Amino acid sequence: MTTTPAAPADLSALTVGQELARTRHEVSRDTLVRYAGASGDFNPIHYNDAVAEQAGLPGVIAHGMLTMGTAITGLLDAIVDPTAVRAYSTRFTNPIPVPATGSVALEVVAVVGAIDEAAGTARVDLTAQVDGTKVLGRARATLALPAAPADGSAEQGAA
Repeated sequence: MTTTPAAPADLSALTVGQELARTRHEVSRDTLVRYAGASGDFNPIHYNDAVAEQAGLPGVIAHGMLTMGTAITGLLDAIVDPTAVRAYSTRFTNPIPVPATGSVALEVVAVVGAIDEAAGTARVDLTAQVDGTKVLGRARATLALPAAPADGSAEQGAA
């Protein structure tokens, strides 16, 4: 996986339009086998071209939950504290065909889409593509923003 930027995001200073992460993940048949073993999802459309094609797919495809989980990893790295993620949702818009040899690149960009100061949250929009084709739609994570001190100061307990 390739991730930028390297510096952690300051959740107290986010701005709408700010790019938090840009990642590239290589997905191969080996990736699918490892995921199937970890998840218990041994549906043959994820390892058998003939079965996948009989199901109307272009061939073996990546697991949807593998795609969803992989898509958020760059954001998790950028925010450092994964407990800040309060919600994450997406729609699967296109399957990711995985070649028999080599790999395919899943490219993900995470950008701050909205900030709700009253709720203390930020919405991060994720764009996930393979070869320019969008594979996730409405991929969004809601982050809890750090609470500001009640008196507005950065220090508490100072005498």
